[in-house]
Amino acid sequence: MDKMKNYSKMYKEELLQNIIPFWMDHSMDNDAGGYFTCLDQFGKVFDKDKFIWLQGRQVWMFSTLFNTVETRQEWLDMAEHGARFLKKHGRDSEGNWYFSLNQHGQPLVQPYNIFSDCFATMGFAALYKANGKDEYADIAKSTFENILKRRNNTKGIYSKIYPGTRDLKNFSLPMILSNLSLELEHLLDPELVNNLIHDVINEVMNIFYQEESGLILENVYTDGSFADCFEGRLLNPGHVIEAMWFIMDLGVRLKDQKLVDKTIEIALRAIEYGWDDEFGGILYFKDIKGYPPQQLEWDQKLWWVHVEALVCMAKAYQLTGNEQAKHWFEKLHQYTWNHFRDEQYGEWFGYLNRRGEVLLPLKGGKWKGCFHIPRGLMQVWRTLEKDVLTANKKEVITSV
Repeated sequence: MDKMKNYSKMYKEELLQNIIPFWMDHSMDNDAGGYFTCLDQFGKVFDKDKFIWLQGRQVWMFSTLFNTVETRQEWLDMAEHGARFLKKHGRDSEGNWYFSLNQHGQPLVQPYNIFSDCFATMGFAALYKANGKDEYADIAKSTFENILKRRNNTKGIYSKIYPGTRDLKNFSLPMILSNLSLELEHLLDPELVNNLIHDVINEVMNIFYQEESGLILENVYTDGSFADCFEGRLLNPGHVIEAMWFIMDLGVRLKDQKLVDKTIEIALRAIEYGWDDEFGGILYFKDIKGYPPQQLEWDQKLWWVHVEALVCMAKAYQLTGNEQAKHWFEKLHQYTWNHFRDEQYGEWFGYLNRRGEVLLPLKGGKWKGCFHIPRGLMQVWRTLEKDVLTANKKEVITSV
């Protein structure tokens, strides 16, 4: 127990003394607004393009720090700085969020990616909690309504898939909605939230879940059946694990111990399935039938996968006292802190090769921003500072 409490202190210090200062010092664009995310090992900007979902994520992160950790004005100022840029430049005339902009806010890539919308709504909803400005609530709600409208055809006119031949649906949106349903709960009609929660739980735990393997697939046919092709066989262990702590939180909210136990079972299975026994760490992609994956980066070790796994195992242990979860947390901790953390220049690397060596010496880019690492550190810190339940006293309690 004392050792897990020590982890809590360690993760808090890493968040507040290392990660957040790095982004405060290096990411703000004081000339054009918004944030730079393409930062090299030392925090120097190497590209000035701005990616909407990373902008929204950083607004969420600093708003959430202000809302839940400490009401520091500098954190609120940082969040509002990004929100002003997004509000001015981020959307097309129909309210869809672009994928990327140049430094000064001119659109570069069309709004084909619904996750730009997901993280914009998440950011503005958190900022509304912090400053109570109605315009931010309105942006969050209208964006969320747009997400639900696009739910069954997320890319719309920008889709390159030929319809009718192999109609698949992807796991990513139900996974994100399982988290967004709680992030936006303070803005939405309670009936909508409750219906959405039960809907996404069903999709994640029944439709994408494969009973035979005990794992969750990235893509299935629209009727939920298995597609024996590259896309249908694809498994992303990190997505499975991250989704399980989202659903775990919903299980806590619903006081559904059976659901919580099932998420832990699936998460443990995913870590064991994805773990690289030769070099350590969790592989990025696998083929459920053991064939070579289509993705050439299948054997890379990514920051977000490992941080989300740490969150999931911390929650599993805190809620149930599961010793397997504790074992995996400590194993993941050793790998993650020894390989991703940059002791010399701050923040963490994002991309390792299979052997665990730094593949790209960057701290942020097109996909990595101020989100997974600080959110993960905060989740682990806040989770492990609570009393852990013993395995023989299972009872769902309030989670982070």
